[in-house]
Amino acid sequence: MKTLQQLTTAIVHSYRDAGGANLRDGVHLPARGAVAHILSSLEDLVFPGFVCDETLTDENLEYVTGSRVAALFDSVTRQAELDLAHERRRAVDDEVRGDARAFTAAMLGHVPALRQELHLDVEALLEGDPAVRSREEVILAYPGLRAVLVHRVAHFFWTRGVRLLARMMSELVHGQTGIDIHPGARIGHHFYIDHGTGIVVGETTTIGDHVKIYQGVSLGALSVSKRLQDNKRHPTIEDHVTLYAGATILGGDTVVGHHSVVGGNVWLVRSVPPYSVVEHDAVVKVGSRDRGEAFDPVI
Repeated sequence: MKTLQQLTTAIVHSYRDAGGANLRDGVHLPARGAVAHILSSLEDLVFPGFVCDETLTDENLEYVTGSRVAALFDSVTRQAELDLAHERRRAVDDEVRGDARAFTAAMLGHVPALRQELHLDVEALLEGDPAVRSREEVILAYPGLRAVLVHRVAHFFWTRGVRLLARMMSELVHGQTGIDIHPGARIGHHFYIDHGTGIVVGETTTIGDHVKIYQGVSLGALSVSKRLQDNKRHPTIEDHVTLYAGATILGGDTVVGHHSVVGGNVWLVRSVPPYSVVEHDAVVKVGSRDRGEAFDPVI
């Protein structure tokens, strides 16, 4: 039987031979635990009083918020430095530090706009789900809202070149909710995810305003070829569209026209015009959605 020293030596040799060790004498990487803490802290900043068990009052709100902002500035800057250094294949230097600080300031400056976006997402669930009884219930208990919150944060990181952190964020919430939204996807206002488990939204997806998505929906690519990496591979969903459970919509050229409904378990690889209803048997009823009243099949 091998000794503990022999076992240790063999494992260390494997680090050197196969890589995969995040060594601090090289270009260090962001830490998953730190990213999880950043998300939790940001959620606390966006919805104060809903995450941490502490008493907030008019008197202490500004002080508590200032403390959170200061702590977030330090933690986000540190992880952004590591992300940018990794992306540029260099050690953290003054230029990287300056860029990371500027990014973090911009991110914190975006919080009021982020709160407004999420307010509209809360309203979408409150208005659209008969099971919801209050805004507080949506914020505290709906995984779809948390997935959207993290996506809106991760998308900000992604579009500003802090992409490893963005991917880590999206995968952390994916593991928690079963909702997989790539941080590159563009999502409009008043977005509604109900149930959520099994939803997949690909990198180049574009989703308009007032869109509803139910569990098991996939917005994916027709091909996973690496040579198409920089192309639009995922569909466009226009405003006021509802995608029911299990619908699969594929392809960068596929557009679901505004005010359309895609039924449960539909497989769709071509565009449909506005006001369409797409059924499971692949029949597209063009213009059959009532333009004057909401169309919500009972499920």
